[in-house]
Amino acid sequence: MRRDAIRNRRKLLEAAGETLRAEPSAATMAVIAERANLSVATAYRYFPSLDELLNAYLLGVIVKLRDYSHDCPKTGPALFEDVVREWARLVRSYGPAMVHIRSRTGFLTRLRENDEVITPVRDTWERPIRTVMRHLGVPDEHFDHALFLYNAMFDPREILDLINTGLTEEAAISHMTAAYYGALQGWARG
Repeated sequence: MRRDAIRNRRKLLEAAGETLRAEPSAATMAVIAERANLSVATAYRYFPSLDELLNAYLLGVIVKLRDYSHDCPKTGPALFEDVVREWARLVRSYGPAMVHIRSRTGFLTRLRENDEVITPVRDTWERPIRTVMRHLGVPDEHFDHALFLYNAMFDPREILDLINTGLTEEAAISHMTAAYYGALQGWARG
């Protein structure tokens, strides 16, 4: 990509995040383009739809977490817990914007269809979740459901809700992680 194309794309992604944090109900391509100091036509040249722009924004956050997960030297539950802490940090930074980006299709369907956002989620969490599954004695055949449970329990909206209702971030992570481990074991027994 040319330098100006990279710059314009970055400006649109930053403007999308700012708009979603400040005034999520006003998130339109026109509003985001204006905030990025670009024309609407230019915005549509980079992202053919608002959904594609918002998915690209979310994907950027997931890629940051994926890179962190791949580089983390820990193993077992310590790996999972460290990546969860990084996820909570990213949610603090980007979460208010990410809360407003929701798919109308279920997680498992999107996973099986190799959705462009869910595929890197799987890549991010595969090693941490599989090491926890081995540690807890949960058979490998339950991985997709373990990923499904992670997605349901560690949603940015829920993390922020727990913190906003008075739990410290560390307490929220601790409770959610313990509940996740219990859910994994329960799923395997079910």
